[in-house]
Amino acid sequence: MSDPQPRGHRTLPRSRRFTYGVGHVLNDLCASMWFSYLLVYFHKVVNFSNVLAGQLLMVGQVSDALCTPFVGYESDRTRSGCGYGRRKIWHLIGTVCVACSFPFIFNLCITCSTSPDWAQFIYYVPFVVIFQFGWASTQISHLALIPDLASSPSLRVELNAIRYAFTVLANVAVYAIAWLLLGLEDRSNHHDLSPEDADEFRNLAFIAIGIGLFFSFIFHMGTNEPLRPHRAESVTEDQPNVQEDEENEPIIKKARRRKMSWKCWLKEVQFYQVALLYMCTRLMVNMTQVYMPLYLTDTLNLDKAYIATIPLVTYLSGFLSSFAMKGVNKAVGRKMTFFLGVMCVLFACDWMWMPNIGLQVYGAAVLLGVGGSTVLVTSLSMTADLIGENLESGAFVYGAMSFTDKLSNGLAVTLVQTLHPCSDEKVMCKQAPCDSTTSVCCDACQSYYQQVMVYVPGGVGLLALLVLATLIWKPIGIKTEVTERQMESSAEHVPVEYGAIKSTPHVEPSDDSTDVTCDA
Repeated sequence: MSDPQPRGHRTLPRSRRFTYGVGHVLNDLCASMWFSYLLVYFHKVVNFSNVLAGQLLMVGQVSDALCTPFVGYESDRTRSGCGYGRRKIWHLIGTVCVACSFPFIFNLCITCSTSPDWAQFIYYVPFVVIFQFGWASTQISHLALIPDLASSPSLRVELNAIRYAFTVLANVAVYAIAWLLLGLEDRSNHHDLSPEDADEFRNLAFIAIGIGLFFSFIFHMGTNEPLRPHRAESVTEDQPNVQEDEENEPIIKKARRRKMSWKCWLKEVQFYQVALLYMCTRLMVNMTQVYMPLYLTDTLNLDKAYIATIPLVTYLSGFLSSFAMKGVNKAVGRKMTFFLGVMCVLFACDWMWMPNIGLQVYGAAVLLGVGGSTVLVTSLSMTADLIGENLESGAFVYGAMSFTDKLSNGLAVTLVQTLHPCSDEKVMCKQAPCDSTTSVCCDACQSYYQQVMVYVPGGVGLLALLVLATLIWKPIGIKTEVTERQMESSAEHVPVEYGAIKSTPHVEPSDDSTDVTCDA
């Protein structure tokens, strides 16, 4: 339930950090199946064409992209969620939608499995739309809780890191369970996926939903959403309410808080800068996840077992590195941490550009895991910093960030598939006829996914560095429409002794400050 939070001595217990961190496990399990197995399931098991399976994926991506800003806007408008919490009530709605719709996606069409493909496509579309609406509701409400629960930058990083750690564990669980289900029986004459594997995918979906609901229950029972924003870090009553920003400068909260509506955010330059960083982050992470298996089988000609082991190495390295995010962010700051993460991804791309690297791909996988974890956790922390004290519109900001993520990934996958040398089903290959005895059609097909793994995340990483360069000279979260005159008239600057240094601190809003609209 939502509880009013007193000021003063208040910390976020470790138990509540854990219960918050598991609140996205259901989404993570379903997202792992969605990105990893949707296309292969509908093409190999349901026997959809590649084009029709891709169109179903695009329906989901577009639905998610349209739902996220709507959910964010409505979540911000929600007052108290009938006393349950405006974020938690949307999380609950999303959980119910996901649990009720997702099993139907990975199940053969009920009473219509022999119907024409177009009829089955129409059958699956409503379940895909409901699932994506529920997924967006859970994601946005869970992210929007971070600024509500934590005002300290270091605590926000820690919550994001815990959240990402469970994301990694959820992905590992999906791959491990899928390997057990698909390899449970002795199938000497059944090496490839076929309609006979429908039961395994259905069982995998039910297991994922069951595990996810268990952790969602823990989240709702253990996480108390504050009715009012509070400072999660403890401060003493006889000392000024002082914190550090990312440059370790003291901050006093004696200023007016400027309310931000969605229209106000659209006027902020940093809103677009952070959105671009988040979009680049998701492109780097998701595109490598989608195309790594094809790179392993078609380019490196490795055994199919590596499709499971290489992603596991990537996710486990990301999981381990997530525990260091809080310390690294505190030591070198958000922007330098993001820079280091991008460099890890670029080094991995350079490694994969080498021909016939063989088992050296494990090294590239480690770099991708560390880099992907670093940029993802840091970009989410930057988003929380951008929101700052403007919790009244935090969900809209997260929804807008997710909007750029869904559309960009959908367009990127569509473009990659369109440019494939064998994209034309009638001609099959633009340079040579296909050989049915090999896994690829020609040399162009064999090297294509190597180029994708190098140019796409590498190019996006370079774009991210350019955007990051535009943020160097200004702290994230400073609103451009607040003039110096307004700040001086609404703030009390008091010299504060901080350690061995006396300085005039920056000013941050406090809970009892007067609200000022962005048009003031």
